[in-house]
Amino acid sequence: MNYLDNILFAIILVIGFGFFTINVRKLIRNIKLGQDVNRSDNPSLRWGNMARVALGQSKMVKRPIAAFLHVLVYLGFIIINIELLEIIIDGLFGTHRVFASLGVVYNVLIGSFEILAVLVLIAVFVFLARRDVTKVKRLKHPDLSGRPQNDAHYILYFEIVLMSLFLLMNAADYHLQNVPGGIEHYVQAGSFPISQFISPIFDGMAIGTVVVLERLFWWMHIVGILIFMNYLYYSKHLHILLAFPNTYYADLDPKGKFANLESVTNEVKLMMDPNADPYAAADPNAVPAKFGASDVMDLNWVQLLNAYTCTECGRCTDACPANMTGKKLSPRKIMMDTRDRLEEVSRNIDANKGVFVPDDKMLLHDYTTPEEIWACTTCNACVEECPVSISPLSIIMDMRRFLVMEQSAAPMALNGMMTNVENNGAPWQYNQQDRLNWKNEN
Repeated sequence: MNYLDNILFAIILVIGFGFFTINVRKLIRNIKLGQDVNRSDNPSLRWGNMARVALGQSKMVKRPIAAFLHVLVYLGFIIINIELLEIIIDGLFGTHRVFASLGVVYNVLIGSFEILAVLVLIAVFVFLARRDVTKVKRLKHPDLSGRPQNDAHYILYFEIVLMSLFLLMNAADYHLQNVPGGIEHYVQAGSFPISQFISPIFDGMAIGTVVVLERLFWWMHIVGILIFMNYLYYSKHLHILLAFPNTYYADLDPKGKFANLESVTNEVKLMMDPNADPYAAADPNAVPAKFGASDVMDLNWVQLLNAYTCTECGRCTDACPANMTGKKLSPRKIMMDTRDRLEEVSRNIDANKGVFVPDDKMLLHDYTTPEEIWACTTCNACVEECPVSISPLSIIMDMRRFLVMEQSAAPMALNGMMTNVENNGAPWQYNQQDRLNWKNEN
């Protein structure tokens, strides 16, 4: 019978990690749909950024209460993974608390896990209260209506269930460890500062019943972890995994510095080259350069990684001056739009055997409107606020480039300014001969 349990556990494990692997491969494929960009420079600085921002969560401390609660839940996630290792070994080989031989170290670990589990439960209930009782504005923004709001609740419910099962499993185990005369399978192991106070609920029950309950909690706990792991791909909590590569590959240039388009740079260099033939025919086989981005495939792969990493926390939108003044722009929505369009493209590819079939849709216009794009002041507040180094501004600027350089669809005032720059060499409308008159003024 034990062998059947081990085989069943192995099958569940293979299914769980199998689906997870499929989701990871799809995620990587989708991110690679983006244009190539080199982010291999300055690895020491990149590792430092990842350690400080993703692991150390340095940008979270600006909001200390939320940061403290988030750290508790984050540590709970890490500890679940540590505990998962023991569960996997026990499940595959039929052992029970295989790391019990660590003695005092094991006692300290289990005791710490229990205390942290309670703290995680407290943090989760506070998060629920912030969403549903005090109704923090950025967590009730129209951006989050529908599925995003439900997703946030699902994750919090998952946390409650997983931590509760962990404590109930330990409480039943503690009860069985202290049965007079002992039970061979349940050796004395671990420290239970929390679950020892839960274990009295098993008093008066038959030993066989408690054993069944302990096994039930154990199975539900591991299956719950596997379900949670596979749900991540469909959830904003994918940032639990992607925060690390996202902060590593973040743009190291000073905020406010925008990259020049290579095609434009080459054109200018050609114009300034005295040896270049101005009448040379263009290469008929060359692929015409596209200026800016109208769809997700026009963005670079780091921007697509950004979209999947977005935590939907709303700090960017909360800090956006355009949004504060009632403009339609929400940097959070820009990232959510990008991810939603990328997922739509992914489904298209899946349905057409790995090939994208044009669907007469694009990110710009169908998901994000020009009104949103032009509301941006390019102040970088959203970039500064993001706790995982996402840059909504880079996507906004690429879509602006498309509107201006491909569709000539800039606002009238901006078109007037650009015309003046082209004709007069300055944003103002006056004759070029008058450009230096200002120096004669007193």
